[in-house]
Amino acid sequence: MCGRFTLTETDTQKLAIQLGIPEDAVTDDYRPRWNVAPTDPHWVLRLKREERELLPAKWGLVPFGSKDAKKAFRAINARAETLDKRPAFRSAWKRHRRCAVPVDGFFEWVGPKEARQPVWFHRPDHTVFLLAGLYESWQPEPEQWQRTFTIITTEPNDTVRPIHDRMPVVLPADGLDDWLFQGNEDLEAARAFLVPAPEDALVATPVSPRVNSVKNDDPACVETVEYALPT
Repeated sequence: MCGRFTLTETDTQKLAIQLGIPEDAVTDDYRPRWNVAPTDPHWVLRLKREERELLPAKWGLVPFGSKDAKKAFRAINARAETLDKRPAFRSAWKRHRRCAVPVDGFFEWVGPKEARQPVWFHRPDHTVFLLAGLYESWQPEPEQWQRTFTIITTEPNDTVRPIHDRMPVVLPADGLDDWLFQGNEDLEAARAFLVPAPEDALVATPVSPRVNSVKNDDPACVETVEYALPT
């Protein structure tokens, strides 16, 4: 599962370069986040006429034709193994509405319920990476459209496994456009992306319990703390 994540880059020009989009494509609505929670607004990357496009979207997929967003909180993650079976995700998967979710880390938790310790998984160099996602658009009001997304999860690699039994799919940089290209209707080729990340792709860092409250969203959320992680 992936229940919180970060995108802390403050330099929009640097972010655009990392995402492979024009520098002015990161709009004034962008702000760095240290604790993105379910149903929060965020961003997704997709291809439009073979060009990458960064678009606002809410986290928690609401299928086209829905009358409300009550189930969005339960649709923040989609299991790779059942994308073609779950009603919430089946249409987006089969209609090739694939996207990438820009992040620079995600959180999981260890420890007893009364003292949960957050663990931040991120690149060793703290750069941005992209998670596999699906997106949909629905109408909360007539003539009003809202884009939503879910993050696809798979089995964990050895870095994540001691902490959690699932992890988000991390897209390889050299295969990103192949994943995003909606003209590629080969679902088996798309499914080949839905595997655990290489063992050296991410590192695990115990961070401040401030993350435990969605009210906290500042650099202190990812301050390193002393904690012996399970192995």
